[in-house]
Amino acid sequence: MSTASPQATQTVVRELLRRIGEGDPERIAELYAERVDWRLDWPEEEHGRKATPWIRHRSTRADVAAHYRELVEHHVPEHVGTEIERVLVDGDHAVVLGEIGQTARPTGRAYRARFALHLTIENGLVTRHHVYEDSLAVVRAFEPENG
Repeated sequence: MSTASPQATQTVVRELLRRIGEGDPERIAELYAERVDWRLDWPEEEHGRKATPWIRHRSTRADVAAHYRELVEHHVPEHVGTEIERVLVDGDHAVVLGEIGQTARPTGRAYRARFALHLTIENGLVTRHHVYEDSLAVVRAFEPENG
């Protein structure tokens, strides 16, 4: 059963996207509950690889801030772009569809990856953050030239 109105969910999601765009990990994390169900649709054996340490499940607000700090450490901040195509809301659930553009800091290779982000909002905070993205594009950008 839904606990949030679509308008309340939409407001939190828009604020989250705005803060992600600003890039301050601590301010982004403030919008997450202390305990969060954060999942990435990647093969488990690929989680936490040296080249992509931010790719792993998370469970706390502190983990969320760490995720965004790790993203910055491994990407060129001047070469970041995200296009949001749709935000679909149903009660306390939202799905954000779009495409990210990043440049891998260690290799200098740019990539684009389509994504879907499923969020659940409870009491004004994100409690679920499930990402489905083009993991192959990300891995290829971070692979050494000799593979």
